[in-house]
Amino acid sequence: MKQLITTSLITFAFILLNGCATDALVTPSQNGDLNKVSNSNGKAKSGLMQKSLDNWLKNEWTPTVNKDKKVQNKYMKKVDIKRKNSSNDTEKKYVEDKERNFRLQEYVDKATAYSKAHPSDDKDSNVKKLESMPVIGK
Repeated sequence: MKQLITTSLITFAFILLNGCATDALVTPSQNGDLNKVSNSNGKAKSGLMQKSLDNWLKNEWTPTVNKDKKVQNKYMKKVDIKRKNSSNDTEKKYVEDKERNFRLQEYVDKATAYSKAHPSDDKDSNVKKLESMPVIGK
C-alpha cells in the first residue's frame, strides 16, 4: 500500500514538473500576462505630489532664489543677451552655471535666500496649530 501511494505521488510530481519544463521560454518583455500587470516599457506618469512640487519649483522657488544678489554672484554666471527689437542693445542676465558641481552649501544659501523672501508667520505655523490642540498641546 505504501508503495502504491509513493509511486502515485512520484508519478503525479513527474507529470506536473514535466509539464512546467516543456513550456516555451518567454522573455519578460514578451510575456503578455506580466505586461498586463506591470508594463515596464510604458512611460511612468508623474503623480499629484510630483506635479505640485515641479510647479512650486518652477513658479516660486527658482524665481525667488535667482533674484537674490548673493546667489547670483556666487552660483550663477552673467550672460549677455541681445534684445529682439534693437541690434545694439544687450541685456545682462544671470543663468545657472551647469558646468559647476553642486555643493550642499549652495542649497543652504538658496534656502536662506528663499526664507528671507518668504518669512513664515506664526498664524500659519504648524507648531502653533499643534500646541493649540487640547491633547497634543500644552
